[in-house]
Amino acid sequence: MTSATKSNGIVHSMPFWDQVFKEVKEDYPNIQTASYYIDALAAFFVARPQIFDVIVASNLFGDILTDIGGAIMGSIGIAPAANININGKYPSMFEPVHGSAPDIFGKGIANPIGQIWTAKMMLDHFGEFELGQKLLDVVEEVTSEGV
Repeated sequence: MTSATKSNGIVHSMPFWDQVFKEVKEDYPNIQTASYYIDALAAFFVARPQIFDVIVASNLFGDILTDIGGAIMGSIGIAPAANININGKYPSMFEPVHGSAPDIFGKGIANPIGQIWTAKMMLDHFGEFELGQKLLDVVEEVTSEGV
């Protein structure tokens, strides 16, 4: 798990972020953690995206990183996303990065992969791993055919 911070420049809020990350990680000693300043993290995300698994970030930093992640995958329109409430007290939210793209609705140009992949993440969250895998298999099959 990686924390995105900028406590060396945003000195009024990000040190608190770092403190909370440090306190929470003590409850999970088996989870490997790291913390990077957002500018360095963005560079690492481009150069070596495969080294990251879960990144926790503020809304601003998360928005920047999801744009980068989508671009790495080929388009911001194919990136899935989820805001997961792990204790189940509140509902989790699943939507592709950048939402539903209402500006291109009805034009026949929207790429549904982000929404389908997000549905796979939701199915996994509900424990429906086999069904989620079927969705991912379809996405992989369609994209392997090329255009």
